[in-house]
Amino acid sequence: MTNVVHVKFFARLREELGVSSMDIPAEEVPDLDALIDWLGRAHPTWQPILQRPLMTAVNQSMTHLNHPLKAGDEVALFPPVTGG
Repeated sequence: MTNVVHVKFFARLREELGVSSMDIPAEEVPDLDALIDWLGRAHPTWQPILQRPLMTAVNQSMTHLNHPLKAGDEVALFPPVTGG
């Protein structure tokens, strides 16, 4: 599917959500804020987890939550401390 944003979850976030990745229709998520909101609405049990501080990257570059998204982007979501 080409009209999607690819989302990958890492570290403790992946464990808590029980999923490592998913594709979301690009038209639903114009930016990272919308993506986080979409995830919380689509999976209500995830809302408390997604409201915690998160680090984000788009296409392997660190970003902020208002970063715009487009079809084909790869988004990484992970907790601020991932261990070592």
